[in-house]
Amino acid sequence: ICATLHTHQTVTEGQELAGTRVIPLSIDETHVMAAEDVCKKFFPIIDIRPFAGVDVGLVVTGSEVFSGRINDGFGPVVQKKFEELGSRIMGKKIVSDDMDMTVAAIRQFVDDGAGFIAVTGGMSVDPDDLTPAAIRNAGGDVMFYGAPVLPGAMFMLAYIDDVPVIGLPGCVMYYRASIFDLVVPRLLAGEPVTRTDIIQMGHGGFCSSCKTCRYPRCSFGKN
Repeated sequence: ICATLHTHQTVTEGQELAGTRVIPLSIDETHVMAAEDVCKKFFPIIDIRPFAGVDVGLVVTGSEVFSGRINDGFGPVVQKKFEELGSRIMGKKIVSDDMDMTVAAIRQFVDDGAGFIAVTGGMSVDPDDLTPAAIRNAGGDVMFYGAPVLPGAMFMLAYIDDVPVIGLPGCVMYYRASIFDLVVPRLLAGEPVTRTDIIQMGHGGFCSSCKTCRYPRCSFGKN
């Protein structure tokens, strides 16, 4: 038998990923050879992909933050998450709830060679939430807007050329585990995330909001 960790988990060096056992006290060699043939046919049985360390452009939206009335609490959370995945924030731009400012900030990061762009806030259906339209107007080819994941329903993924651009809803700032943790690691590992992948996240996409978060040692994000 062979038992493995669940797919799409972030793992660290030295961590055990799988275990095998020969259950009987003895076994005919032909059975071992048959198992080896299966492993060769479907190689690799376990595929471990390193994260690509990229330069991330961070656009923080919000008139209150832009004016200085409140501090930016979103940016530090996102920065920490990206750094834990081996990437770095190349710069942060704070913009008001203004279409032209947001588009210009996104485009500037593209021109500066960012390998990934994250736009925080402004993702709901309120009239002054302009981030989805700004990502489109900056040249984003939208893969999906919205996901059957809580927290994270208003998430967006787009591409400008080959640069991923994500729109992050406010819940990412407040929850230890969210749509960010289900999608961004896969993108940084070079794995495309399709609309079908997102739809399938509905099964297992509900966070139980445990008093003590144990993610990823829980059911969240496992379908």
